[in-house]
Amino acid sequence: MTKIIIGSDHAGFELKNKIIERLKNKGYEIFDNGCYSATPADYPVIAKQTAEKVASKEYDKGILICGSGVGMCICANKIKGIRAVVCSDTTTARFSRLHNDSNILCLGQRIIGEYLAHDICDIWLNTDFEAERHLKRINLIDA
Repeated sequence: MTKIIIGSDHAGFELKNKIIERLKNKGYEIFDNGCYSATPADYPVIAKQTAEKVASKEYDKGILICGSGVGMCICANKIKGIRAVVCSDTTTARFSRLHNDSNILCLGQRIIGEYLAHDICDIWLNTDFEAERHLKRINLIDA
């Protein structure tokens, strides 16, 4: 089973908890990397910690949630080996896995609703990377 680490700041705290509950009910192994309340938290710290654990292969994939998803994505992509993507629709979620082998999904609690977030997570988690022609580009990104 896929091991997933999930983190948020205060602006993504509620959605994070709903996603954790749903993914656990589906049988995923989940680690909650904070924050643990709606008290203001610094998203760069949580994004860095989460991305480092995915980059080190301690976890297979990561999910980060803030108000828009953008701040978390910017921070996560600073870590070597991370390909984080902000998704506000299911098509982007699908192609970020198929073509880009994204390993961190970033969501914006203030941008999308709970049910769309669940659909995005399902598609993102269940779409495999189509290596072939895309692997060359992933290697260029990593270089």
